[in-house]
Amino acid sequence: MLRSCIVAWLRVLLPLTALAILSVLFLLARKPEPDLTIPYANVDPQELAERQAVTNPTYSGVTSNGSQLTISGTEATPGSGQDEGLVSSVRMTLRARDGRAADISAGTAEIVGDDLSLRDGVRMTTADGWVVTAPEFQASIVEGTVEAEREVNVLAPFGNMTAGRMELRPKNQDDPDQVLDLKGGVRMIYRP
Repeated sequence: MLRSCIVAWLRVLLPLTALAILSVLFLLARKPEPDLTIPYANVDPQELAERQAVTNPTYSGVTSNGSQLTISGTEATPGSGQDEGLVSSVRMTLRARDGRAADISAGTAEIVGDDLSLRDGVRMTTADGWVVTAPEFQASIVEGTVEAEREVNVLAPFGNMTAGRMELRPKNQDDPDQVLDLKGGVRMIYRP
């Protein structure tokens, strides 16, 4: 008897409670703001239609010595020649056959044939913990080499170095190891 009385009261109270909660939700809800607009990109459609560019381009391949090469960026635009172009916010990874990798980042890269000129904040980080910065790197997509013809600054696990030139290249065709070759007045500050 007590149980059926409780069930009867709950049949009335629960729907009334749900109705009260919904009423409070609708009464306390914020009013819509008519000035609030949907955000759209502020781009001129005519300029966007006429502009030739590829967003988020990615290139992957294998160099002549078997190293894996991946190049990506935020935007690529064609240059004046057939095999020319410009890529912005570039990230390049060169992974040798032995598994060691060198990651290179740059603000821009100019493509001419099979060569890249990496500029604007160029930085290379190797798997061994070396960090190399220079004003410009030259990279070969076919050979899998990276060179800097101007002064480079190197942060190594054992200290700091500066050099007149730098080259990251394979030891030879049969050896998968990469060699970081510093030349031209190398100065080192050793930190034990």
